[in-house]
Amino acid sequence: MALYEHLLIARQDISAQQVDALATHLKTIVEGEGGKVEKQEYWGLRGLAYRIKKNRKGHYVLLNINAPSNAIVELERQNKINEDVLRYITVKVDAFEQSSSKSRRDDRSDSKPEGEETQS
Repeated sequence: MALYEHLLIARQDISAQQVDALATHLKTIVEGEGGKVEKQEYWGLRGLAYRIKKNRKGHYVLLNINAPSNAIVELERQNKINEDVLRYITVKVDAFEQSSSKSRRDDRSDSKPEGEETQS
């Protein structure tokens, strides 16, 4: 089985619980095809760079998937027919990134703001 990162953007007018239900539905599809969702991350409601289907924001969800290719084909087919999904992308990777959005937040908190110096 191969490793995939699947990112989807859902419509802004659905709730976070509906987005979680959508991700759970996609997880059952992958597991039904013999795969496994290693990690599911909800990145929250974020602004889009440009309008997509009259939406200015979208709910971002990342799924790290260990599955055969037919599971990914079925997952993408389901995303195409779901009206709540604005965009999605699936990328085959060699290994999963250990920490994505959380590490970026931690890196920012560790670094000092510009102009702040340590005194000796």
